[in-house]
Amino acid sequence: MWGGRFADGPSAIMREINASIPFDKALWRQDIAASKAHVAMLADCGIVSKADAEAIASGLDRIAAEYEADGVPEDWDLEDIHMTTESRLAELIGPAAGRLHTARSRNDQVATDFRLWVRDAIDEMDAGLTGLQNALVRRAGEHADTIMPGFTHLQTAQPVTLGHHLMAYYEMLRRDRSRFADARLRLNESPLGCAALAGTGFPIDREATAAALGFDRPTANSLDSVSDRDFALDYLMAGSQCALHLSRLAEEMILWASQPFGFMRMPDALSTGSSIMPQKKNPDAAELVRGHAGRIAGCLTALMMTMKGLPLAYSKDMQDDKPPVFEAHHLLGLCVAAMTGMVADAAFDRARMRQAAELGYATATDLADWLVREADIPFREAHHITGAAVRLAEGEGKALDALTLAQLQAIDGRIDERVYQALSVEASVAARSSHGGTAPDQVRLRVAEARQALENGS
Repeated sequence: MWGGRFADGPSAIMREINASIPFDKALWRQDIAASKAHVAMLADCGIVSKADAEAIASGLDRIAAEYEADGVPEDWDLEDIHMTTESRLAELIGPAAGRLHTARSRNDQVATDFRLWVRDAIDEMDAGLTGLQNALVRRAGEHADTIMPGFTHLQTAQPVTLGHHLMAYYEMLRRDRSRFADARLRLNESPLGCAALAGTGFPIDREATAAALGFDRPTANSLDSVSDRDFALDYLMAGSQCALHLSRLAEEMILWASQPFGFMRMPDALSTGSSIMPQKKNPDAAELVRGHAGRIAGCLTALMMTMKGLPLAYSKDMQDDKPPVFEAHHLLGLCVAAMTGMVADAAFDRARMRQAAELGYATATDLADWLVREADIPFREAHHITGAAVRLAEGEGKALDALTLAQLQAIDGRIDERVYQALSVEASVAARSSHGGTAPDQVRLRVAEARQALENGS
């Protein structure tokens, strides 16, 4: 490829450190597509003959069939997917293959291929996240009135519904999908035709190749085009945020499936056993989702460190841009699939969750709110009165609604028998009927809106 400039070939060390074919072979579909668009444009612009363009396109189709059937061969002397394909093309059609690289460089070639790959990855991720959202919405609809404890600081705070809890993750994934969509919008410009760094003197039509590859437009600056990897960082940033959300859901399910909680049972298909303890059912898939979040965030850090000090335009450091993106995409896809299965097939224990919601004086805020609403007491004073009631109930080992009216009135005489209507966990969740609250009617409304949004593809 570049032997004319050098008297000696590369050393074994140079050959190994320089070759990217072991990982960039993943770009073969995008490389074939971009090459076909490029040669079609060259023919339309009269830069290569129609006959040569047809021979090149036919040869590329044959190579694609070979790669599909047998995989991409790894010849490290050919360095990368681009030269591997060009070399095979020369074997198939002869010297005409050399015309394919007219008016382009491997710099704009890989920038184009990688953008196409990341665009496809975003589309795959959006489909996977949509599936997980559908699972969350379905289970939330089933459990719109299933009462469970809501926590702050992992301490019982107020009763909520399981449906409300699951819909919180629907909202996180909605934001994740919007971040991926934003990344896709920004990346959808074609670098093809920018050549090595300065553009080309051939009369090419970059708008034509951009349109042929589904880009919105060609990029505006050739220097930026071949050196930009913002699109890969955008993908990793969105993927890292998504992985954090999946990790939080995984952690909650790990807790819920533990014996002290007992809120749910993990699907057998996503659990493992112990080599020594026959009774164990370990939530290994959820734990790996939690663990993979660190690896995905590490991929983001790796690429940021690669790009942080590079002068314009292309530098060989950028060959290391693809492994972290490929790894993160693979791991994130596994995490989304695993969490979809867990949400879809988990068995929730309604009775255990309701029982837990009654512990820890979860309706204390409801007593304070009742005092404000019915006795016209300022909230801070109501908070103090409620604290005294909790202290009394705790001392007697009772729930708040098990205190007698006489005991409550001894704390504050403005309390009357109507207070018991506010102290059950059912009354507590029903009262939280503000927009976005945990009341079953509000949950069902949010579920209906989410179903409509998913049906509309948004």
